[in-house]
Amino acid sequence: MGELLTRRVDGHRPIWRALPEGGGSAAPMKIATVSKPAKPLSIGIFGFDGMSLLDLSGPLEAFTVARTHAADGTDRSCYDARIIGVTGKTFASESGLVLKTEDTLLRASHVDSIIVPGGVAVRAGETYRKISDWLSTHAHRIRRIISVCTGIYPLAKSGLLDGRKITTHWRFVQDVARRFPKLRVDPISPFIKDGPFYTCGGGTAAIEMALGLIEEDYGSSVALSVARELVARLRPGGGNEDSVDPLQFDCGPMDRLADLPAWIGSHLSDNLSVEVLANRVCLCPRHFSRLFKRFFHVTPAAFVERLRIDEARRRLILPRNNVENVARDVGFKNADSFRRAFERRHGVSPLSYKRNSKTQSSGHYNASLFAA
Repeated sequence: MGELLTRRVDGHRPIWRALPEGGGSAAPMKIATVSKPAKPLSIGIFGFDGMSLLDLSGPLEAFTVARTHAADGTDRSCYDARIIGVTGKTFASESGLVLKTEDTLLRASHVDSIIVPGGVAVRAGETYRKISDWLSTHAHRIRRIISVCTGIYPLAKSGLLDGRKITTHWRFVQDVARRFPKLRVDPISPFIKDGPFYTCGGGTAAIEMALGLIEEDYGSSVALSVARELVARLRPGGGNEDSVDPLQFDCGPMDRLADLPAWIGSHLSDNLSVEVLANRVCLCPRHFSRLFKRFFHVTPAAFVERLRIDEARRRLILPRNNVENVARDVGFKNADSFRRAFERRHGVSPLSYKRNSKTQSSGHYNASLFAA
């Protein structure tokens, strides 16, 4: 009959262990189930004149939709999201829509997470200074600090991001690198997590980042359900444009596999054999392979190779990386096997791809690169 699974909760995430038959009273459970926090997690979103409406409405909609996909099957709110006024009780977005705030800067320090949207006003001036000063004072009380698009400016000014890897909208990458040379600016990733800080490029990337937050809080099963509802993509770890699209997957029978793509993406340099992956989801290798191919429409080995090649392609354009190092870092045994796999996928060798890449696609912008 096999083994029974039981779960203990570590924070908001489950840790599974196997019980021999007769060794406990636990019944088989679905691995993707994640314990719901006792109370809705509070999220504050700064509101100010000239704010980009999509930077607010995109993440807010994702948090709202999460209510109908709660891990416990109820329609209770997963999040308590509210708009925090920076300069007044009402404000007008860049598109002219007037919105009311629900909180003030004086009370906002009690939120679990804070989001700084983009907009003209946050790149300089009073709003820029107020948000930056507030973040400097209250950051130690907040679990996560998130910037969307040009919301990076006041967060960077606070000094909290010094030495950290960040991203922003491609149009502002060079300016951010000039003004804040202590930041490690990545122009490629849609969103990046570095410690308690999340940054993203804005637009639809803000929704993808919100899905990443939901996954962190409530697990992949809930995040995948929200992604399907919003017709959006769930990108593990801020993946690139060729990341696997979860919208094609059924979120019901594949519960045991729901967390696997994100885990694989963060362990590319490890041994990712069928045996290792099967053990990860508490299945025998043969049954795991059949189940995996049924729902992902590709073998586990091909899936892993695709993620490795996608990550390698991103790393190859960075000037400091050579083919051999990239091959090793993404999990290939040697440069030759990496070359063959890369050529199968892209039709050119890794070295040719690197040579043809544009030099401005460097993953670490430095102010000196843009000096006149």
